[in-house]
Amino acid sequence: MSSQSQLRLIINEFSRKFQTKLNTQKLHSFVTKSQLARDPYFATQLVRYYSLNDDLTSARKLFDVFPERSVFLWNSIIRAHAKSHQLGHALSLFSQMLSSDTKPDSFTYACLARGFSESFDTEGLRCIHGNAIVSGLGFDRVCGSTLVKAYSKAGFTFEASKLFFSIPEPDVPLWNAMISGYGSWEEGGISMFNLMLGQGNRPDCYTMVALMSGVVDPCLTLVSRSVHGFCLKVGLDSHSYVGSALVSMYSRCKCIASACGVFSGISDPTDLVACSSLINGYSKCGYHKEALCLFNELKVSGKKPDSVLVSIVLGSCAELSDSVYGQEVHGYVVRQGMELDIKVSSALIDMYSKCGVLDSAMTLFAEVPEKSVVSFNSVILGLGLHGFASSAFEKFSEMLEMGLKPDEVTFSALLCTCCHSGLLYEGQEMFMRMKSEFGVEPRTEHHVYIVKLMGMAGELVEAFEFVMSLRRPIDSGIWGALLSCCEVHEDAHLAEVVAAKIRENEEEERRRRGVYDVMLSNVYARNGKWDEAEMLRDGVSGSFGGKLPGISWV
Repeated sequence: MSSQSQLRLIINEFSRKFQTKLNTQKLHSFVTKSQLARDPYFATQLVRYYSLNDDLTSARKLFDVFPERSVFLWNSIIRAHAKSHQLGHALSLFSQMLSSDTKPDSFTYACLARGFSESFDTEGLRCIHGNAIVSGLGFDRVCGSTLVKAYSKAGFTFEASKLFFSIPEPDVPLWNAMISGYGSWEEGGISMFNLMLGQGNRPDCYTMVALMSGVVDPCLTLVSRSVHGFCLKVGLDSHSYVGSALVSMYSRCKCIASACGVFSGISDPTDLVACSSLINGYSKCGYHKEALCLFNELKVSGKKPDSVLVSIVLGSCAELSDSVYGQEVHGYVVRQGMELDIKVSSALIDMYSKCGVLDSAMTLFAEVPEKSVVSFNSVILGLGLHGFASSAFEKFSEMLEMGLKPDEVTFSALLCTCCHSGLLYEGQEMFMRMKSEFGVEPRTEHHVYIVKLMGMAGELVEAFEFVMSLRRPIDSGIWGALLSCCEVHEDAHLAEVVAAKIRENEEEERRRRGVYDVMLSNVYARNGKWDEAEMLRDGVSGSFGGKLPGISWV
């Protein structure tokens, strides 16, 4: 092969977006021995190829020995370190660049801003923003757009919007970043969307996905249908990315029929993203068998679910207490090499615990090489559900000795353990420690467990006083827990008071009145108040078409 042909071949190889590490080393060797050795273009491409193969050592060695560093080469090595979250090295290189003859451009600041945003380092982000303003590039389209996206991603919508409105004629991706940054529907996403339409901008599929990501509350069903209608109107509903987002949105709003309807219209029924969205929706809405069936279809199609989806499916197995299918999924996990993934290993422990196979759960926990808070939470809950309270507390102590900080899920598992074993004193002590010692604010589930502990121990008055001391509005689930304790201890008077408190919550009154009325009627029946019990049951029977709903607080 002539040198001219060889040169053309090499140039063609350098035009590719990706090269394996071995090919990169071969190209590096050839360039070093040829007349291309001092060309910054080839050095920049080699640095990029090395960084794509996670070989920053080779990339840095090449950069350090290269004599003529263009702005593209500087940006390439800074971007490589920023993407790998080695922000200290990235800043060090940036400082060297400022001292060199080559000055940063808008892409330099953009690389650093993305890195700080992905690492949620707001101080570093503000520092880079200040440097960009001093350099005169703070309002440049490239730099400004990246900073807006970075602030939005970090949750600093005020800073993002202030910068956004200072950029003349923002493009659609920038609007998308702002809509996404506002998060929930109520916080301004819809206002930004309307403003975008008012200024004559045409939304794309990413706009609609950003808008849908803010629809998270089941009470926003009408809003979700309006967004879907707009997608149909502008012809974006056929895009698989939008379709998957619609499935997710309807699932969050508990509209599983609408989610299935959208899914059936997606051109590729085995699309991994769309299937993942529907499986997640099935699981959230309690359709666990349907979730397992769709997961099976996905595997048969040859698609490879990720660790997040596998964890969701294992959660469905746990809810169904289906250890047989759970073992099948476990086999799939081993074949795919996912067993060391924290989410998957924790989901496996949780599944085996809830399916009654505690030995397998404990074996899996012992095999986890780097135990995290998530894995400890799973094993503590598993032990607690099986009545091994002392072992659960031992695991908690082991967790603290390892320097791990417990979170709200840890304390939910511990309080659940106390409930299952009737450990009132230990539960109250743990409830006090969670805030005073670990700074974890109690949530609704923690209050429910404490009320259950006190109520089941016969301390109904103390439990009532505890609930009354909580910040308003008091979640009806907490009152429901106390009502169930009144049912157990046949305290009709307090049950009437608690039921009246529940009825004060109009929204809960609409959604779950029948459930609480059944519990109150049971209290009346046990106290011989048959007329009152019959009146309540007649009302509930009429509401539910003649069939009383089943309830459980376990």
